[in-house]
Amino acid sequence: MDSHASMSNLPDSAEAGLHAPTSEVEHAHPTWSTYWKVATILTLITVAEVWAYYIPSFVASRGFVPTLLTLSALKFTIVVMFYMHLKYDHRLFRVLFSGPLLIASLTLLALMFLFGHLHLKVM
Repeated sequence: MDSHASMSNLPDSAEAGLHAPTSEVEHAHPTWSTYWKVATILTLITVAEVWAYYIPSFVASRGFVPTLLTLSALKFTIVVMFYMHLKYDHRLFRVLFSGPLLIASLTLLALMFLFGHLHLKVM
C-alpha cells in the first residue's frame, strides 16, 4: 500500500496545487538601461575615490579612511543588489546577506574607534 496515497484523498492535480509555491512571484529583471545607469554610478564613485586619494590634505586627515570605506561599502552594496540580482530575490535572502554585512560593518566601525582612527569629541 502506498503511504503517500493513503495520506490524502485529493486527486493528483489538487495535491500538486498544494505543494506549488503560491507566494513566489516572478519579478522582471532589469533592462540594459538600468545596468547602464548602475555602471555610471559605480564609475562616478570610483572617480571620487581616486580623486580623494590625490588630495594630500584629505589623505592626511582623519576622515580619509572612513570616507573610502563608506564609498567602498556603497559600491559593494550596489554591485550585490543589481549585478547579483539580490534586489529582485526573495526578502529572506536580502536579510540573510544584509544582516551579517551590518554586523561586520559595525564591528569595523567599533575597531576604528578603538584604535583611534575615529573619535567623538565629548564636551
